Amino acid sequence: MAKQPMLKFVTVERDMPEKRGAEARRQDFHEIYAEFADAKAKEQSGRCSQCGVPYCQSHCPLHNNIPDWLRLTAEGRLKEAYEISQLTNTFPEICGRICPQDRLCEGNCVIEQSGHGTVTIGAVEKYITDTAWDEGWVEVIKPSVERVESVGIIGAGPGGLAAADVLRRAGIQVTVYDRYDRGGGLMTYGIPGFKLEKDVVMRRVDQLEQGGVKFVLNCNVGVDLSFDEIRSKHNALLIATGVYKSRDLEGPGAGAKGIVRAIDYLTASNRVCFGDAVPEYESGELNADGKRVVVVGGGDTAMDCVRTAIRQGATSVTCLYRRDRDNMPGSQREVANAEEEGVKFEWLSAPVGFVGDPVSAVKVQKMRLGAPDATGRQSPEPIEGAIENAPADLVIKALGFEPEDLPSLWNQKELEVTRWGTIKAEFTTGQTAMEGVYAVGDIVRGASLVVWAIRDGRDSAAAILDYLSTAQAVAAE
Repeated sequence: MAKQPMLKFVTVERDMPEKRGAEARRQDFHEIYAEFADAKAKEQSGRCSQCGVPYCQSHCPLHNNIPDWLRLTAEGRLKEAYEISQLTNTFPEICGRICPQDRLCEGNCVIEQSGHGTVTIGAVEKYITDTAWDEGWVEVIKPSVERVESVGIIGAGPGGLAAADVLRRAGIQVTVYDRYDRGGGLMTYGIPGFKLEKDVVMRRVDQLEQGGVKFVLNCNVGVDLSFDEIRSKHNALLIATGVYKSRDLEGPGAGAKGIVRAIDYLTASNRVCFGDAVPEYESGELNADGKRVVVVGGGDTAMDCVRTAIRQGATSVTCLYRRDRDNMPGSQREVANAEEEGVKFEWLSAPVGFVGDPVSAVKVQKMRLGAPDATGRQSPEPIEGAIENAPADLVIKALGFEPEDLPSLWNQKELEVTRWGTIKAEFTTGQTAMEGVYAVGDIVRGASLVVWAIRDGRDSAAAILDYLSTAQAVAAE
């Protein structure tokens, strides 16, 4: 009788892929976790309890068939595991790297709740698809039938690319328009290489391009091409621009030189990693080398900034967050990695002003947590008289992102938006009030996770296919 490969969580402890030492990883932008070896991936997959109600799957935005591909991995049926994995997820190897598994699948693992330590779902997900690429199992998109209808997609981030993949596989002619010179959106220019190496993103963009998706890059919609021009070229249009407008800091001196936006800072760093010439980096404007750096914010973007500054050679890196560690929105795993690498966290701290121009210090107000707000989180309150100066040569604003005013930028007053500036769109389909125009991802949700953008892109692509098929049937009558 064959040995049961599953239910090993009682005898086999949770294990993660080997993590490079903090000193070594401070020196470069390579990913910090090694790949699982085949035997280790099988062993860790075999810890899955194959429970009747898989909370890991239900708490995944894509509802990935996690128990199925864990079992197939444990049995050594890796190609089948890959095929099951990619049925529900356009970019499994990307989600395996950057999803906050501790808040999603792994955080809801049944054996974690029973005290045995969660299955390392993200690491196995990454391993499966990386192996698929190495073995040549990831194929160029080859639609069985070519259709005449075309869809335009504004934005080459995860939502736009996920939709492009689904539509192209159905034979739709797809054109993606993007403001940057490379596809991938924030996966390319926002997320640092130590979390997501850029060849991982570029090979997906190449796969789409080889499969017939057309990319129109360096295209600023509303300037280089009007919204109406793009809409007139296609049978349907999908808006997947993301949110790029940075929330600002207030207080005396907030306009001083040396106070920069996180998106500008991270984009410059990622461009340098591509080998691009970046004048703002060379001049020191967007370079932390030899500087005392203060990052303001407590989300994943703030974690990306502090860890980037360490790698650029900052003399000190401090993160200011107005709540405590337990109430921060960013991944606790990322905070731990940052601390290992030398980042100092100042909890219950908020900037109220800045000294010097160029900046030389941040005036920091110490806070305490008061009564819960409408969301249930305790609201930070200032402690009277508790203000101190934190030395700083570079201050990075990582307070989150808001939507740009697309109706004005694109001269589309009928494009309805919410009171937060996000586009009004139907749940699951992404249909807007404009005929044949859909919207997905952060431009609908507000700043959110890559995995949610992928989910939205896939759902909306299915709705667009229904819309095109209905229009085709009506035209045939």
